[in-house]
Amino acid sequence: MDSPGLDPVHHARALRGLARINFLSMAARRIRGRLLGLTPRNGSYRLLDVACGGGDVAMAAKSWAERKGINLQVQGCDVSPTAVEYARRRAEARGLQVEFFQLNALAEELPSGFDLVSSSLFLHHLTDDQAREFLPKLSKAGRVVLVQDLLRTHLGYLMAQVTVRVVSRSRVVWADGPQSVRAAFTLPEVGTLAREAGLVGSLVGRCWPERFCLHWETS
Repeated sequence: MDSPGLDPVHHARALRGLARINFLSMAARRIRGRLLGLTPRNGSYRLLDVACGGGDVAMAAKSWAERKGINLQVQGCDVSPTAVEYARRRAEARGLQVEFFQLNALAEELPSGFDLVSSSLFLHHLTDDQAREFLPKLSKAGRVVLVQDLLRTHLGYLMAQVTVRVVSRSRVVWADGPQSVRAAFTLPEVGTLAREAGLVGSLVGRCWPERFCLHWETS
């Protein structure tokens, strides 16, 4: 899915498969939990989902907020114009007011003033140096950061091999899943990266299924 030359039809099919994986891994549910632990400013919350892909996590958060009567402003950004356009179409079809825009989170600064800044399944694409540059950008953009990603474990690799073939017919997803686990970080590595990136007091722990959650709040 990282290839700029990927056919848009195959890209969209891969994004649908990724959405199912995010649903099964409860990525949006963890975002909801973090939001409920915050005091809203001026009666509303602001959420930014970085490297949002097809926007499924951002849209799930917005849909939940509307059902609960919570005033939640949601934005999502991604480097891929194909993914951003796909997310916009999906949000429009569902009648959800979510703003999606193109942004290279490694080369550009993120907008600021958010209550929660989330990023799911992106960190494993980065080198150690890139991760150390990326994480502080999240902390500058909002008062709470939540990063969810794969763990590099034998069990995680086996689960990825099986899960991708169950939830998607996309050969891109079939190849990307196991490769992503091989490229992922271990739990100690994530903790070290967070400290080196200056996210003082961050909490890193395991979450379902063979993933980690990195949680940081401004002091």
